[in-house]
Amino acid sequence: MQLYGSLTSPYVRKIRILVHEKRLPVEFIAEGPSDPAGNIARLNPLGKVPVLVRENGEALFDSPVILEYLDHLTEPTLIPPVGEERWQVLRWHALAQGLMDATVTRLMETRRPPAQQSQESVAKQEHKIHNALQFAAARLPSSEFLVGKCLTIADIAMGTALGYVNFRYSNSWEREHTELSHWVAGMQARPSFLATTAPAGS
Repeated sequence: MQLYGSLTSPYVRKIRILVHEKRLPVEFIAEGPSDPAGNIARLNPLGKVPVLVRENGEALFDSPVILEYLDHLTEPTLIPPVGEERWQVLRWHALAQGLMDATVTRLMETRRPPAQQSQESVAKQEHKIHNALQFAAARLPSSEFLVGKCLTIADIAMGTALGYVNFRYSNSWEREHTELSHWVAGMQARPSFLATTAPAGS
């Protein structure tokens, strides 16, 4: 299988971390939607990363879909199949996905020419980021993992999302949420997170 995606996308990094944690035979091909090779546009009609090409040649896209597909290839799965823990993990995943979305949208707006930027849009995304951080901090357990006693998609997704906030929008949130900051520092120290860190200066 081949995974196509950029080195800085949090959606791609989330998949790469899962691949690393589960030691799956997936080849990573660094490519963005606008790269001349054109594989992303050819494989995904939406022109977005990540894209996973399965062994049968069929492409899957959208990170939650790819994540679930890869997770169920081997046991134990990182998304609980049933029960309350499943819904807790999926809620954390949804929160992380929304946090990534808001951070990416804010970044794209700030990269527009100054005269075309909407400060209202920037403020709206920053408000979403603030609320997501507040929500996560208020529900952070005292244990190492967000749900249960072992690593799940909740940890991978939130660790990736918080890492991306620090990468693209550092607003000193860690001083306000010190326990959340300590938690994500532990996640970022895992080999899977270290191996997928965006290149310096990117």
